[in-house]
Amino acid sequence: MTGLPTRRRRDENGSAVVEFVMLGVVLLLPLVYLVLMLGRVQAGAYAVSQASREAGRAYVTTDAGQDANGRARGAARISLLGQHLEDKGRLTHARGGTPCLRADGRVETTATVQVPLPFVPAFLGDVLPLSVPVSASHVSTVDRFRVLP
Repeated sequence: MTGLPTRRRRDENGSAVVEFVMLGVVLLLPLVYLVLMLGRVQAGAYAVSQASREAGRAYVTTDAGQDANGRARGAARISLLGQHLEDKGRLTHARGGTPCLRADGRVETTATVQVPLPFVPAFLGDVLPLSVPVSASHVSTVDRFRVLP
């Protein structure tokens, strides 16, 4: 065995740690962004669901002489404000019959919001979507035994 040439091995102590950290960063960053994006979209879904429900309730409980549309818009704005989406939302009403504030009258409210994606720069707007549209609808019924003018 003394006549065979010996090969020198490279010392690789510590390289596994470097490879693990690099691979972890490459895989972890997209995962963290995905969690942030899904969390933001879920917050938008909660906001529009609550906004449509509260706007419908505010509309059908309006007393005589009050502005039903104004009350509904105010309730929706407060609901969207909780998720910091008040300036990106829109509320629409669909009334079932006239007058809509009659006993057993139905009002459908639809809230829509454009949820902005986190950390997407504006100059990528031509290539990537900068927001995700989220909407929810709710049908509210005027109380059957409510006394209306």
